[in-house]
Amino acid sequence: MKQTSDMTRDQVRTAAGAQVDTSAALGPGTAVWELAQIREQAVLGADCVVGRGAYVGPGVRIGDGVKIQNLALVYEPAELGDGVFVGPAVVLTNDHNPRSVDPEGRPKGRADWEPVGVTVAEGASLGARSVCVAPVRVGRWAMVAAGATVTRDVPDFALVAGVPARRIGWVGRAGHRLRELPGSPGVWECPHTGALHTEKDGVLTES
Repeated sequence: MKQTSDMTRDQVRTAAGAQVDTSAALGPGTAVWELAQIREQAVLGADCVVGRGAYVGPGVRIGDGVKIQNLALVYEPAELGDGVFVGPAVVLTNDHNPRSVDPEGRPKGRADWEPVGVTVAEGASLGARSVCVAPVRVGRWAMVAAGATVTRDVPDFALVAGVPARRIGWVGRAGHRLRELPGSPGVWECPHTGALHTEKDGVLTES
């Protein structure tokens, strides 16, 4: 049976069973669904969606219009720009050398390591079950394929796939794979919108 979300000030919707720390800041129009957890000092912009069972770590910064799907894990100190899409069961890590214990076998505490974050720029999409291994940046309007493992920075508008992820093409703002115009090397067109892009030295820019 579907639970009814509780309405709070500024029309933030928090479903029964969600855990939102009192120090977290949620923008107007944002919805947090069942079993999601948003930790202390996290900041979410307006019109975000945090899916069932998702996790947002302490101090994470999230822009407007971001969708975090079910069971995604966004560990601190991640930063997500406006319009980012985080697919189901995506993981954004925060420890490049993870260990449970120190070299002497003692349990490691928070003071024993320094978190490193994942940055996801405006409009980028992370496909279902993809993993971003911090520290790494996913560029503007880039797309990470489902199941990919990102271990190095992703350029703006890049389409990456595989383990480890490699660029296999370019995508536009609409999310469609771009096609290079015949007879015009380095000029790429979105088949959905007709928008043109120019590639130079491995960098794609909007024309």
